[in-house]
Amino acid sequence: MCQWWHPPLVADIATLWVMVEIDLTDRAVLGQNLDELVLAVGRERSRRAFGALFGHFAPRLKSYLKRLGTESSQAEELVQEVMLLVWHRAETFDPTQANASTWVFTIARNRRIDAIRRERRPEFDPNDPALVPQAAEAADRVVETGQETARLRAAIGALPREQADLLRLAYFDDKPHSVISAERGIPLGTVKSRLRLALDRLRRLLREPV
Repeated sequence: MCQWWHPPLVADIATLWVMVEIDLTDRAVLGQNLDELVLAVGRERSRRAFGALFGHFAPRLKSYLKRLGTESSQAEELVQEVMLLVWHRAETFDPTQANASTWVFTIARNRRIDAIRRERRPEFDPNDPALVPQAAEAADRVVETGQETARLRAAIGALPREQADLLRLAYFDDKPHSVISAERGIPLGTVKSRLRLALDRLRRLLREPV
């Protein structure tokens, strides 16, 4: 399990639901072929398959990015960006063109290049893969997403105030952990640990019968 994992900086409640649901130790899917796992995410939006992919690729991507000279904290954020792109773009994966590892590491290389460009010249990039609009969802999926959103909001409301506050800042205000630490006057490590506790509690709440 990836001990350094912390919530991605996204203002997307549907993606937050996915990140809460993944299980990085799901033995039922860990032995599957990586190509099959990506296809399962693309065709079925399988959270179990995504959890297995995250558990496999996250530490490898972090090591790869660090070997390229990326700072550890930035490498962690880039890994999360890459894995979110894997979730959103899995349906475009074609195993006849490249295997899963090549596909994922190509995304990582491109995201690192984008990050370097943003640092050198922080301007709007219309070719940023993260800005490509997603296809419209089917009506039944829209209804399902609405129900999931309602459940997730209710679960967040049941969290301790300090945990719910940090989730709001990290997910809905899209603030980096370092900014949250400065604004709330608490150590960066405390911010990350409280967010991890919040996600663990959300998992328990969302697994309870409706």
